[in-house]
Amino acid sequence: MATHQHRAESGTKATTGLAPPSARSLRGLDGINVLMADVRDGVGPYLAVFLKGSERWDAGAIGIAMAASSVAAAVFQVPAGLLVDGTRAKRLLIAASGLTVAAGCLLIVLFPRFFAVVAAQAMLGAASAVIPPAIAAISLGLVGRKLLDGRVSRNESFNHAGNLLAAVLAGALGTYLGYHWIFYLVCAFALASAGIVTLINPAEIDHDRARGSEDPANNCEPVPVRDLLKRRDLRVFLASVVLFHFGNAAMLPMAGQVLAQTHPGSDAAALSACIIAAQFVMVGVAWAVGQASAKGVGRKTIFLVAMAVLPVRGVLFTLTDSPYAVVGIQLLDGVAAGIFGVVSVLIASDLMRSTGRFNFAQGLMALSVGIGAALSNATAGYVVQWFGFTAGFLYLAAIAGCGLVFFVAFMPETRDPGAHLASGTPALA
Repeated sequence: MATHQHRAESGTKATTGLAPPSARSLRGLDGINVLMADVRDGVGPYLAVFLKGSERWDAGAIGIAMAASSVAAAVFQVPAGLLVDGTRAKRLLIAASGLTVAAGCLLIVLFPRFFAVVAAQAMLGAASAVIPPAIAAISLGLVGRKLLDGRVSRNESFNHAGNLLAAVLAGALGTYLGYHWIFYLVCAFALASAGIVTLINPAEIDHDRARGSEDPANNCEPVPVRDLLKRRDLRVFLASVVLFHFGNAAMLPMAGQVLAQTHPGSDAAALSACIIAAQFVMVGVAWAVGQASAKGVGRKTIFLVAMAVLPVRGVLFTLTDSPYAVVGIQLLDGVAAGIFGVVSVLIASDLMRSTGRFNFAQGLMALSVGIGAALSNATAGYVVQWFGFTAGFLYLAAIAGCGLVFFVAFMPETRDPGAHLASGTPALA
């Protein structure tokens, strides 16, 4: 697949104005997406299972610990985007962020006390803020805007494949060796990612193109941040991202707590099965979004599918605590997250066309993700503590429903109507 992609991307040098990226660099980018899939999210929902099942934390404290990462990520997102826009050391940023995540995971497993875990989660959030914009910038710098749809779709497919691999390994390690081995697994992925990033040739990255400048030869100056923030379409998009993650982020950790409470001893395996099932779906969905985009389907139409799935998923979680049913419900998360991972980057790229602020917009988007996830984990944790898991899931479903209505009412279509004709089939190679 890498060979076919390299031929397609190389064959478009005339239309993109870029030197063709080497197969080695493209394989390195694929590898980064596989390995960083687990690293950029830290231990994710496994932290809730570890703290509930092994350390006997209450739901409110777990919610604060989960929110700490999101808050830190939110604080660092915009500076991270500006840093990626302004630096040529994008590979170094990815490697350093991965190693910081490894250190944070070790701190959690070796010192599982409240303040130590919150501090480690803050480290994870700060480090992970850099990874998505850096990967997106390298992708844009290597292949150019006209091939970005296909490249982002490919990135997300490899990302979900990496999450799938990590979930299988985490489930086996958590079940047979103990929860703490899950944290060591993330450390191993981080070390491997720091090595594989060296496959990407820095000379092949067009750093002007990587920040969204349409014509690097004209030395396009970035649009002032103040002017960007006045744009209504950008503000509506960011608000939609907040609502999407407000209604979504806490659902899987809450499902993990339900499993830990009702099926002790099998919760790690069941949670891994949830993640594995969702990741299988995400791989296919990421590919399908690339196909739909190449055929001219609008960004808004695609995103609406993801938004509509969330309320349904929240309601279904209230109906059962069976591990098999929970795994089945998680398939819907595969649809929603698979779509969001691709189309959100494409919308940001559309909105930042010719502004030179692509990675700044990625930072704003990730800030919105962090705000939504922090609100979701912190508030849902206390709703569960006071009123129970059913109320918690219905609360998140209601938030997601509000997000759907808001997006339908206010978000415009951002896609250039002729973009799929310009990029053609090579974007899907």
